[in-house]
Amino acid sequence: KKLVPLLDRVLIRRAEAVTKTPGGIVIPEKAQSKVLQGEVVAVGSGSRKESGEFIPVLVKIGDKVLLPEYGGTKVTLENDDKEYHLFRESDILAKVE
Repeated sequence: KKLVPLLDRVLIRRAEAVTKTPGGIVIPEKAQSKVLQGEVVAVGSGSRKESGEFIPVLVKIGDKVLLPEYGGTKVTLENDDKEYHLFRESDILAKVE
């Protein structure tokens, strides 16, 4: 199955948190920082202004983005253990280049 976001929504796979230091020390879950970056894996077609003008989505599949600490809708895909979130494009803070 494939998930296709609607309108200005964007499906993002969050980057995984660092759980071990380069020296091999395991970092406890409470000490791990919240992951604020992710990769765009699917985008909607865009939205329309009240005047009817079409507004395309500015991010594309493969873009690395900066996310807010909270927000988005957590999504679970069949046969996949990665963490995905669905955000409105306006909630994405920045592209990481």
